[in-house]
Amino acid sequence: MEDIVTVQDAVTAFADFMEPTNAELDAIEREMPVILADVDLLDAQIITLDRTPSELDVRRIRRARRRLLAALAHQAATAPRGDAA
Repeated sequence: MEDIVTVQDAVTAFADFMEPTNAELDAIEREMPVILADVDLLDAQIITLDRTPSELDVRRIRRARRRLLAALAHQAATAPRGDAA
């Protein structure tokens, strides 16, 4: 009979090295407004999938698009020179 052994030590042996670096955390922080604006736009679009959009839905989608574009423009304007691509 074969013994069943745990592989936790092998899996977690490098856990300290798998943490995000400060640069990666800063990049996530810079991208968060764009991510949140994109989620808002998707939410507004998902609401209208199963029905004809009302005027309120159309305005909600338009506002969400504007917020996303503004967040993208802000991100591009404040991105470090070597990072904007």
